This record gives sequence, C-alpha cells and structure tokens, in this order.
Amino acid sequence: MADLSSNFLGIKSPNPFWLASAPPTDKAYNVERAFKAGWGGVVWKTLGEEGPPVVNVNGPRYGAIWGGDRRLLGLNNIELITDRELQVNLREIKQIKKDWPDRAVIVSLMVPCEEDAWKAILPVVEETGADGIELNFGCPHGMSERGMGSAVGQVPEYVEMVVRWCKQNTRMPVITKLTPNITDIRKPARAAFNGGTDAVSLINTINSITSVNLDSFSPEPSIDGKGTHGGYCGPAVKPIAMSMVSEIARDKETPDIQISGIGGITTWRDAAEFMALGCGNVQVCTAAMTYGFKIVQEMASGLSDWMDEKGHKSLDDIIGRAVPNVTDWQYLNLNYVTKARINQDLCIQCGRCHIACEDTSHQAITSSKDGKRWFEVMDDECVGCNLCVNVCPVDDCITMEPMAAGLVDPRTKKKVDADYANWTTHPNNPGRVKEAAE
Repeated sequence: MADLSSNFLGIKSPNPFWLASAPPTDKAYNVERAFKAGWGGVVWKTLGEEGPPVVNVNGPRYGAIWGGDRRLLGLNNIELITDRELQVNLREIKQIKKDWPDRAVIVSLMVPCEEDAWKAILPVVEETGADGIELNFGCPHGMSERGMGSAVGQVPEYVEMVVRWCKQNTRMPVITKLTPNITDIRKPARAAFNGGTDAVSLINTINSITSVNLDSFSPEPSIDGKGTHGGYCGPAVKPIAMSMVSEIARDKETPDIQISGIGGITTWRDAAEFMALGCGNVQVCTAAMTYGFKIVQEMASGLSDWMDEKGHKSLDDIIGRAVPNVTDWQYLNLNYVTKARINQDLCIQCGRCHIACEDTSHQAITSSKDGKRWFEVMDDECVGCNLCVNVCPVDDCITMEPMAAGLVDPRTKKKVDADYANWTTHPNNPGRVKEAAE
C-alpha cells in the first residue's frame, strides 16, 4: 500500500490531510472528533491577543452559492477569529497535543501589527507544545478593518516584517498564510520568504458578496437588514487557488519554498492535484463543514488507491510533479493540433454541442444528416477549442483527438505537406527558437 504519512517542515502526521483554521477547529471537542475520524492534523482557529473579547454576530454568518442540484459550491463567511478566551484555547491546545502526539497541531495567530504584540503571544503558544504557528494574513473581513488579516497580507513589507519578528522570537516553524485578494500572489510570498518563513499556505478566502435579498435589498447573510463583504471558500475557488499555488511553486525568487495548499479541496483528486502543483500537504474546511469529518476517510482511501494503481509509493512521488509542465502561454506548442470526435454510440442527440459551437464558437458541428438529426464534427472548421466536450452531458461522448504532425497548418486549418509542418515559429508564436531546417 502507498505510504500516506506526511513530513511537512519536520512536522509528522499520518496523512497529508489537515483541517484549516476555521469553525471546525475552534475547540477541543471538534478537534478530538476530527482526529478520531482520521484527520492528520489541524490548524487551530485563529487566536488573538489577550484583552477585549472578540464579538461575533449572533445571526447568520454564511452566504452560499449552489449548483443546480443544490450541491454547495461556495460559502461566504463573515465570522471573525475565535471569540473564546485565549487562556481557554491554550489549555485545550496543550491537552489535545498531549493526547494526540502523532497528529499535527498548528496554531493560527492574528494580533496587531506591532512587535510587542507578537513577542507577547509567541511564548504562550510555544508552551502548549504545538508543532508550529500559521500567521493569518488573509482574512478579508472584520479584522482587516482593524489593521490585521488581509490588511497586512496585502502589503509585502508588512508581511516580511512580521515574519521576521516571529522567526526571531520562537523556535516553532512559521507558516505564512497568504491572501488571494492581491494582484500578484508572488509578491507577499517573496516577502515571507525573505523574512525567513518556513512555508506559505494559500489561499485564504476571497473577498465577496454572494447574493442580495431582492425583497429587503440587503446582502446575504443579512444582519438586521444590513450585510457586508465576507470571505469566499469552497469548490468554486479551487481553480484560483491552484493557479496561485503554481505561480509560487515555479517562482525562481522563492526556491524550494514549502507550500500548504488550501482552497476548495473536497476529494482525493483535488488533494492530488494540489500536491502535484507543489504542495507538501493540504488543508480542508468547507468540505468538512458540508459533509462532516468522516469525509477524510474517503479522501485518504481514494488517494491511497490511486497511488497504488499508478505505482506511487509515497507522497514524494507526486509532490511537485506537475510544476515543470506549467508554463507561460507564449511557450505552448502551436504545432499541436486536436480535433473533436463524437462517439455516435454514446450520443443522446441532445444537441448541446451543436448549439454551443454554432452560436458561440466556430460552426464546426453539423445538426443533420440525410434529413435526420445527427451531430458530427467538420474538421475543416474545428479549431480544437473543446467547448463541445465541456458542455456535453455524457462522459467521454466527445473526445479531443490529436492530429498527426504535418497534416494541418494551425494558422489556416489547411492541409500542408510534412516538411512544411516542421516549422516551430510564426507571427503568433513569439519567443520560439526556430530549428535549423537542414
């Protein structure tokens, strides 16, 4: 069987599945249940400094986006950091780590952007025996209005400064959690790297309003007729998260930086994709809130089965494997040509491929043959865009088939001889090196 054990920054856990800092990790009761269900680690819900209590709303805290089948695609969260007393959290963290020594326990922190505030909280967290800390530079709501969360994460100079303070004042590994609410995710990652961070985690939630109540004209969730922006998470943010992870993983200015992946991870496949893009482990929140803690069992068994099938012995066999294949657009091979093919045995004659192609693409799919309803691809018009594949409701009914080299000129879609087809540069392909024809 594949070995799912994880060693992230020297922090060992039986599998790479951690619960992210969020409501599911707010207290010992939840964490105990999570570990019993099989989670490899947790990032404890964000602690703040000792002082005036954090007060959350006593009403709806989540907005939502659903698919047509009522499947939850995204949550908009307006909940703040923990509203439980610091000392209570610290006692529970210490007890949990004592009771579960083989599991990873990371503590998320957010205090004012002042060195004394960080110096005060680090030693009391360290005393719990926690395995590390995660700096919450990501929350886009509530705390950012107070100069914390994403208000820090959006300023690379602040990121580097706070990371440096933490590295100078604790023995614990430091993970810097990055906000996606920024133009270039590499900038804060580079700042954290320069400050000495041991790893980065991303993405935190995306600033959002998910809906507006058209009776009260209040954003949802509505609190006494008013609403506010919140943090968006769930399956809908996965593509954004993976793109940002890949940008950091291949950035030459943050060589070999460790990454903990977050953002819409719901299945073992999601986790494998994040790890292939360079993540040493993954953190999960919305999936656990939607389906309960036992979802980790499906994630772990699914990942193990896939690794066995592919011959991967350990996580190291897959971590970062996709990174060399992520490139910039101008380096894509414009000699590579595909055409759509419709499997007539699987086709249910719904016509969605034809309508999508006819109305919005390249008019490359017929709708009739010999007076009968029939859908077929016309190679001369097909540009290989694969829109038809994505709108087809039947798995594998439409596939993209590569054309043999030399048959089609991508610029004109006309047949050419094999010798001419060997060119590797043309006006639409800047930056390519033309190979010597001889």
